Amino acid sequence: MGDVLSTHLDDARRQHISEKTEKILKEFLQFYKDQYGVALFNSMRHEIEGTGLPQAQLLWRKVPLDERIIFSGNLFQYQEDNKKWRNRFSLVPHNYGLVLYENKVAYERQMPPRAIINCAGYKILTSVDQYLELVGNSLPGTSSKSGSAPILKCPTQFPLILWHPHARHYYFCMMTEAEQDKWQAVLQDCVRHCNNGIPEASKVEGPAFTDAIRMYRQLKEQYGTWEMLCGNEVQILSNLVMEELGPALKAELGPRLKGKPQERQRQWIQISDAVYRLVFEQAKMRFEEVLSQLRQSRPAMEAVIRTDMDQIITSKDHLASKIRAFILPKAEVCVRNHVQPYIPSILEALMVPTSQGFTEVRDIFFKEVTDMNLNVINEGGIDKLGEYMEKLSQLAYHPLKMQSCYEKMEPLRLDGLQQRFDVSSTSVFKQRAQIHMREQMDNAVYTFETLLHQELGKGPTKEELCKSIQRILERVLKKYDYDSSSVRKRFFREALLQITIPFLLKKLAPTCKSELPRFQELIFEDFARFILVENTYEEVVLQTVMKDILQAVKEAAVQRKHNLYRDSMVLHNSDPNLHLLGEGAPIDWGEHGSPSPCTPDAATLTEKRRRAKQVMSVVQDEEAGLPFEASSEPPSPASPDSVTELRSMLAQDLRAESPPASPLLNGAPVQESPQPMATPEASSPPASPLQQLSPGKAVDLEPPKPSDQETGEQVSSPGGRPPIHTTTEDSSGVQTEF
Repeated sequence: MGDVLSTHLDDARRQHISEKTEKILKEFLQFYKDQYGVALFNSMRHEIEGTGLPQAQLLWRKVPLDERIIFSGNLFQYQEDNKKWRNRFSLVPHNYGLVLYENKVAYERQMPPRAIINCAGYKILTSVDQYLELVGNSLPGTSSKSGSAPILKCPTQFPLILWHPHARHYYFCMMTEAEQDKWQAVLQDCVRHCNNGIPEASKVEGPAFTDAIRMYRQLKEQYGTWEMLCGNEVQILSNLVMEELGPALKAELGPRLKGKPQERQRQWIQISDAVYRLVFEQAKMRFEEVLSQLRQSRPAMEAVIRTDMDQIITSKDHLASKIRAFILPKAEVCVRNHVQPYIPSILEALMVPTSQGFTEVRDIFFKEVTDMNLNVINEGGIDKLGEYMEKLSQLAYHPLKMQSCYEKMEPLRLDGLQQRFDVSSTSVFKQRAQIHMREQMDNAVYTFETLLHQELGKGPTKEELCKSIQRILERVLKKYDYDSSSVRKRFFREALLQITIPFLLKKLAPTCKSELPRFQELIFEDFARFILVENTYEEVVLQTVMKDILQAVKEAAVQRKHNLYRDSMVLHNSDPNLHLLGEGAPIDWGEHGSPSPCTPDAATLTEKRRRAKQVMSVVQDEEAGLPFEASSEPPSPASPDSVTELRSMLAQDLRAESPPASPLLNGAPVQESPQPMATPEASSPPASPLQQLSPGKAVDLEPPKPSDQETGEQVSSPGGRPPIHTTTEDSSGVQTEF
């Protein structure tokens, strides 16, 4: 690998790449500076005017569930340096970074991980053929001929490949289809959450960044949705640079690559990954530098906005009226002829899978609570309630139980419309709807928890408790139906705007865009940081189509399509004091139904709870599986190319295994707890750096946080822990720079 990089990425070419990257970053960051003032003004105006969303009926967690392991188990990873498959102990912490250890013993002894992978921007592939097709398309002229050896050979029929258009690829395989399905669901959850990397709580930096991305791409005549708008700001900015840098680099270096087609493919993947890392580091440094400058200037900008808010609003309204008079006739004709006829069909295509997914969320919530109620009646009684509720509280973050909800979005197609409106992919809409599903599930669970906790204060008998659970379930379902309708309608409106506005802007650009500079003189110089002609123009275009979009969604609600409620619908028998309950301290279900310290089982139960954060938060299902852990790495054999060889490796692992106190199975239940344990709330307070511990010390720490670097892998050194990027998380539980 070193020879390839030193040959094709010498100092002169690296300097050239750095200069090209700096040019792109400088151009983009000017857009970001311009948009920052506009976003700050919009945020402060929103706070003053108080316009917002309707009051939700369900509560939401203000203190997140964290420090839990979402999934852990073993899988085989292909090592590119020695071309061998190695068994790795793998886990996914609550912030959705995939962490790979040498084996389970290495994890228990707090040894450094082999790799920490941030999955933003990756695709999960389940067949080698899919992968070979993407690799072949990435470098024209390198498609393998029939009968030639492919770039990758998988020893089983159940691979999972993480593919990225710019960064390095990761290759895994499993022994059975069931294991493959489980890991696919888990990794897809990682991709979904890491893609959603810009904090929604950021009311200034986030909108400023996304608007700057859109304006920059429109400058390059790229108006449609962008599939690589995923990850945190630095990852997105790196993707933006690679989108421009990649084709030229490919045209320059592609003909110089030597060897067979598969070898040239392998060389290009290494080169692309190396360039991506260089771009990432440069983008990170420049973005943080500019962001620091803007934050320092923010107090002065806020002072101007507070003082002159009314004048700024008046000036902007005057500018909007002039632009509206100029473009309205053209825009209305364009909407009437090219957009309006297609809105109902786009809306229907969105409504069907989305509503099916939200219905599945409702059904799963109903089933889980009903099963818990039956367990209270028939088995554990009130003493077991805390254990049941601890598991229910994590339902929204259980990748396997939520998978059936997420799968409902997969059939989403915009047949015939996708090309017309330049929608490169529907994945952005699928993932957004899936995140809404997870949020609504957690809101329903938390509301149920809060109401049940209040009921327990009355000291009910087992029979009274079961009746209360049923009554609370019915109340929460009514609230869920109302909030689900509101969330879906908002999602439909946003999706329709995302699809139609870029199309309208592209249609109007030839006749309107060249005339926009003459409106600049209408903006006072003192307000030029808070009012931009381009943004005001886009707002006017949005208003021309917004009426038709609102009307289409309203008609769907009036007709009660897919259980949508009318905007005028008011939920009767709502709980006026419910939101006051949500302000209380977080509920610790571990304290409910526990034996007193004098009982003989108290110490055992305390030990179980101590291990809960460490081990028992492994996602489990009802099927037992073989453990893949090994206490030591076997001697390096030839790369196994068959299931038989892999099975022989597994047999060696099993013989070498040192039995742990609480074994982690490959997706199978932990022996001491037959009930499935769900995952925690993904959001968390800022994560602390990895703690330094000597081997053998008690393992009761949070798992390491994934690196922000999208390319991800960090190989450990013999001398101790390598430097690992620590992360902090936003309100949606996605890691961002720390």
